[in-house]
Amino acid sequence: MSRFFNTSAVCRPQQHYMVDITKKLEQIKEMVDQGQYFTINRARQYGKTTTLRALKDFLRDDYFVISMDFQSFGSAKFRSENVFSLTFAKVFLRLWKQNGSKTASEAGSKAVASALEQIVTRQDPYFELQELFEFLSDICQAARKEIVLIIDEVDSAANHQVFLDFLAQLRFYYMERDQLPTFQSVILASVYDIKNLKRKFVSNEDHKPNSPWNIAADFLVDMSFSANEIAGMLMEYEIDHQTGMDVQRMAKEIYAYTSGYPFLVSRVCKLLDEWVAGTEGFADHSAAWTKEGLSEAVKLLIAEKNVLFESLVSKLTGDATLRFLIYTVLFNGKQIPYHSLNEQIEIAYMFGFIKNAEGMIAISNRIFETVVYDLFLGEEALDSGIYNSALSEKNQFVQNGRLDMRRILERFVVHFHELYGKEQEKFYEEDGRRYFLLYLKPIINGTGNYYIEAQTRDMRRTDVIVDYRGEQFVIELKIWRGDEYNARGETQLSEYLDYYHLKKGYMISFNFNQKKQSGVKEIALGDKTLVEAVV
Repeated sequence: MSRFFNTSAVCRPQQHYMVDITKKLEQIKEMVDQGQYFTINRARQYGKTTTLRALKDFLRDDYFVISMDFQSFGSAKFRSENVFSLTFAKVFLRLWKQNGSKTASEAGSKAVASALEQIVTRQDPYFELQELFEFLSDICQAARKEIVLIIDEVDSAANHQVFLDFLAQLRFYYMERDQLPTFQSVILASVYDIKNLKRKFVSNEDHKPNSPWNIAADFLVDMSFSANEIAGMLMEYEIDHQTGMDVQRMAKEIYAYTSGYPFLVSRVCKLLDEWVAGTEGFADHSAAWTKEGLSEAVKLLIAEKNVLFESLVSKLTGDATLRFLIYTVLFNGKQIPYHSLNEQIEIAYMFGFIKNAEGMIAISNRIFETVVYDLFLGEEALDSGIYNSALSEKNQFVQNGRLDMRRILERFVVHFHELYGKEQEKFYEEDGRRYFLLYLKPIINGTGNYYIEAQTRDMRRTDVIVDYRGEQFVIELKIWRGDEYNARGETQLSEYLDYYHLKKGYMISFNFNQKKQSGVKEIALGDKTLVEAVV
C-alpha cells in the first residue's frame, strides 16, 4: 500500500509520510532518564498523540511504558474515587500484561498484579485512590525495569474532583519516591499544561503549598517542524513520486506559511498531493508541487472547515478579552510585549494563537492570521460600505485573468474619500488598513490569497502580500509622516521588492495633511516602479 499524508488520528511511518521526530524523542527521553514529571502541552492537532505513540516505542527497550488515554474512560468513570480507581486499575493491568510475558512471569510483580486483578474483578466498593497507589507502588518496586506512566488527553478529566485527587496522589508519591517506589517518570499530555489545568476547575485549593500543580518540570522541546525536517519528509515523497520539485525551496515555502505547525504542514501537503494535482492549471503532480501550486493549496486550506479552525473560532467567540488581544495585534499593528505572567497572553499562547517573536507577540503563522482576518472581516462585510463598493465593481479589476492592482488602488482612493473623508485622523490610523483589506477581500476571494508580512508590520507600516493566479503583489500601507519619512518608506519597499524578485510595488499612504494631493502616481526607484496611492 502506498503511503499518503495523514491529517486525522495517529500518524504511522509505515502508512504515512511523516517528519522524522527522532531528535525530539531523544530530548524527551533525556527528561524520562532524569525521572522528570512533566506535561506535553501544545495546541489542538499539534501532533501530541502521534508523539506519544512514537515515544512509547522509543522507550520500550529501557522501560516498561504504560500509556493510556483519559478520554477513553468517559465522564462516568470520574463520578467517584472508587469507580475511577477501579477503572484505572483495570486499564493499568491490561496494559501491564501487554508489556510482555516476562513481566507476568516474575514472582513479585505477578503476585501484586494478581491481587489487584482480584479487587477489580469483584469491584471492591472500598477500593479508592490510596489503595490504588499502594498497589502501583508495589508493582513499581517489584518490576524488573522502571515504569513510565503516560496519560493522554488529561484535560478531558479536569472538571472532576477525583482527577485533582489523583494528581495529588501522583504528587505525593513523586515527592516521596526515595521511600515509596513509584514511576520513573510521569508524562501528561493535553492542551493545558499541568499548571493551567486548574483553569478548567474552579477551586479554592489552587494556591495551597501542596498543590498538585507545582511540581511539573518545564517542557521545552520544540514540537513544531523546521524547514529542514519538512524537507526530509518531502524527500521521501519525492523518491516515491519523482515530481522534480525543488525540495528545499518547497520546504521553506511551506514553513513560511505554517511556521511548522504539524497539522498545517501535513494538511497543505495532502491538499497538494490529492486536491491540487490534476486540477486546471496543475495537470499533474509536477505542476502541483510548485510555488503556484502551494498558493492554491493554501487557498483551499483557508477556505475549508476543519476541527482546528473551528476550535480557534470557538475560543475567540467565547472569550472577549482574548478576542480583543488578537484583534489589536492584527489590525492596529500595536507592538505588545510578550509576558508569560500575563494570563491572557499565556492563554493565547496555550491555544496556539500567538508566539513569542523576539520578545513581542505575533500571530503563530500566516495560515492562522489569514483565517482570523477573514473571520473578523467577514463579520463586518455585510454592513461595510467599502466592502460593498468593491463588490459592486469587482469585474473591472481582473483583465484577461490578471489582477489590475493599480486600478484597485485608484478606486479604493475614490471610495474611501466618498465614505470616510470627513472622519477624524484617529479613525484613519486605527482603521485605514482594515478598510483596505475589506476592499480587497471581495476582489480576490475564491481566486487569490493574501497575508500580512509580520516582519514589517507596526503602527506605521504594514505590507500586504497578494498571490493571484501565480502573480505576486506587494502593497505597503503606511501612515504619512512627512516627505523624509515617505522617502525612507520608498527605499524600504524597494529593498523588499528585491526579496520577492519583483520590479513593481504598490503603496497606500494615509495622509492627514489638509493640503495633500490625493490620487495615484508612479515613481521610478532605480530599476523598479512604485505605484503610490495617497488617501
